[in-house]
Amino acid sequence: MQLGIDSFVDTSFDPARRARINPADRIRDLLEEIELADQVGLDVFGIGEHHRPEYLASAPAVLLAAAAARTKRIRLASAVTVLGSADPVRVFQDFATVDLISAGRAEIIVGRGSFIESFPLFGFDLDDYDALFSEKLELLLKLREQTEVHWSGRHRPALTGQGVYPRPVQQPLPIRIAVGGTPKSVIRAGTLGLPLVLAIIGGEPRQFRGLLDLYRASGQKAGHPPERLTVGIHNIGFVADTTAQAADELYPSYAEAFTQIGRERGWGPITRPHYDALRGPTGALLVGDPETVATKILHEHEVLGGISRMTMLLNGGIIPHRQVMRAIELLGTQVAPLVRKALGATAGK
Repeated sequence: MQLGIDSFVDTSFDPARRARINPADRIRDLLEEIELADQVGLDVFGIGEHHRPEYLASAPAVLLAAAAARTKRIRLASAVTVLGSADPVRVFQDFATVDLISAGRAEIIVGRGSFIESFPLFGFDLDDYDALFSEKLELLLKLREQTEVHWSGRHRPALTGQGVYPRPVQQPLPIRIAVGGTPKSVIRAGTLGLPLVLAIIGGEPRQFRGLLDLYRASGQKAGHPPERLTVGIHNIGFVADTTAQAADELYPSYAEAFTQIGRERGWGPITRPHYDALRGPTGALLVGDPETVATKILHEHEVLGGISRMTMLLNGGIIPHRQVMRAIELLGTQVAPLVRKALGATAGK
């Protein structure tokens, strides 16, 4: 199983300084975090596209390119690229460039997006939300197959054989589909034979098994071999030397972020009892000491029928940079070896 980290490059309010974190400082910290993730042996670092004041990741490919020049082996992914409001030609060119800088370590993870700010920002109608994604995904897949593309659709000017450059090191450039839990989305990923990334941010992981079974069944029905239908999981979490420490360090940042989202979407505020329930043995949050977190990852692997990748959203925000760096260190040097040892022992039986 590959293990890694996702970031939205949060700049949440820092109560100690009574101000938002300075953007330049936050970018500096981000690049140090990615360098450390590379050094401690984590497999992937993803940066998710957002167009909101509390995040700095409106241009993930630019940040990933900076990280590519400072790392050696870690894979570098978007998490996610909001494809419906983007130009697939530019997305392909950006990530082909990251792939060249990184000597073949770039990935595109596309999704419809859980936030909608990018659609009016770039002049798209939300009534076309799903149609935009479907059409642009079709074009993106064609772009990675062919240098000179003939294509036409409703939401972008046609291509009539123009060449799209540069071409990446990897052939093909990896593309994964990220979903939040709708059957239509997992069926689409399975039918296309694309690797799936499932975001589990609430409830219990076992509740998502039916969706993953649907994904696998759809892919096999379309003629794709089972080994091509891989599943990655995106979780929120935090690792510290003790479980109590991890819980206390993450809670303020988690509560602030999800209370804000709740105000926008009609949810109630996050409370400590609700948070503590989610970080329980079967809950969605991966919060604890290394052994606790490793045990929960293995639990997810079991109840979901096997996963090939887990990426953890370390909610940087108001968590001090040194604590985030310690979490990355523990994830790479203690959690990952525990998970790999357990899965290796299982595979050997």
